[in-house]
Amino acid sequence: MFFVFRLFRRKPRVYSKIENHIYGIIIELLKVSSTDINVDELGGKYYLSNEEQHFKVTILSNDYVIRLTNTRDSVAEKYDKGFVEDVLKAVKEEKHRRMELVYDSINSSIEKMAERLHNTLIESNELENQKVRHLQSEPELSEDKKANI
Repeated sequence: MFFVFRLFRRKPRVYSKIENHIYGIIIELLKVSSTDINVDELGGKYYLSNEEQHFKVTILSNDYVIRLTNTRDSVAEKYDKGFVEDVLKAVKEEKHRRMELVYDSINSSIEKMAERLHNTLIESNELENQKVRHLQSEPELSEDKKANI
């Protein structure tokens, strides 16, 4: 029975030295907030760009090609399908995380605006009610004054 469980356990992937290096570069780029992530899902192209570090990465998921470009060099190589899929998984997770941050920020702003609008409407209604009460009480005062005269 122990043997059956060993068959289903997934072995960790072992990358070559260059794959480890490239994966490390891409992960470090993803950690930097100034790195732009652009995706062309239909074309299967993923772009990372960091203008401050003059570094770009293009991942062609259909061909399993990764292109690294800096100010002096541009190198494109075809890699193992598993390696490219792991890189794409990291890129997609970071893209998703950033989109959630933007969504949360927008959602928070909308909630704050709605709360301010609600408070403004309540204040406006209270002012209108005070004006109505004041207008309703004014004729009574003028009738009292006429009766006393």
